[in-house]
Amino acid sequence: MGVNEVIDKELKTQVIEQYKTHDADTGSPEVQVAILTTRIRQLTEHMKIHKKDFHSRRGLLVMVGKRRKLLQYLREKNFGRYQNLIQSLGLRH
Repeated sequence: MGVNEVIDKELKTQVIEQYKTHDADTGSPEVQVAILTTRIRQLTEHMKIHKKDFHSRRGLLVMVGKRRKLLQYLREKNFGRYQNLIQSLGLRH
């Protein structure tokens, strides 16, 4: 196990703690979107350095699409929670 994996695990735990809706929450739309946003930001930094890494680019696009679908679901189900999440993550709608 490399150093980056441990940092990612700790970061993921911090993100879950920040965005969970109840004590055992790891899968609510808010948590999923927050984790995806963190991964997207990390991969975006990677892509700035490695411009020709097309495999990572595809993974990035898949993650962006999944986040978009989760945000659309949350927007339809509970607009207030959607607005709070967008504002706290600094995403535009």
